[in-house]
Amino acid sequence: MLKHTKKIKEMYEDIQRHIYYMIPEKWDKMMLYASVSDLIDKNTTGELFFYYIPKGIFKKNPVNVYEIPQKFNLDEKEYMKLVNVLYKKIVRLREEFKKVETVLPTWSNITIIIDGTQFKVEYDYEDLSKSEFNSYERHIIWRYKYLNISKEKLSKKERNIIDRYLIDGNAIRRRERFEEGIYIKNIKNIVDYETENYSEEQNIEYIATTEKKAKNQIIMMANNDEESKINK
Repeated sequence: MLKHTKKIKEMYEDIQRHIYYMIPEKWDKMMLYASVSDLIDKNTTGELFFYYIPKGIFKKNPVNVYEIPQKFNLDEKEYMKLVNVLYKKIVRLREEFKKVETVLPTWSNITIIIDGTQFKVEYDYEDLSKSEFNSYERHIIWRYKYLNISKEKLSKKERNIIDRYLIDGNAIRRRERFEEGIYIKNIKNIVDYETENYSEEQNIEYIATTEKKAKNQIIMMANNDEESKINK
């Protein structure tokens, strides 16, 4: 069982606040995936994406984080800074777990679910460098599992990926789970602010613009100096 120190729980709260800040409308559920892999040169590589379900009496489709700038007419470049900061927080969380898990390897990827007032985390210890699925395929598998997408709505290529996963890709391996209630208050989101100032340590604020651009997937690189690079 993973040890959840006071510091780790504080980092959970910080991540929660940042996610709430990034979603500019009311929502019912949010599901996030992030991976962090160590490289030979002591740098790290990985990716991050999340989806949320807008609040409403009718069932709504999940919104991809990378669709938010276009959907809400936000400055895309500034919004990607928020994504970048969120990924850094995940990397820092993993570094904190390294201090706790001194014998076994640290987790390689994480799924965070915020459902109502419940905060759930799933840690996976798969060696991604030896995975039979690439980054794109893992994204398809994750969406199938956590967004409850039926196979009928998938393309032929995507169905083939899921079939491979169901046959021999769902091997038993170490996973850890954690769940607690959310008690943070005074949560704001990006539409509450109207300044162009950006700071990781303070509130991250910027003006919404009329630019409309979309990104389908961002691959982010983070090194030990907490610098990260975002690529399509």
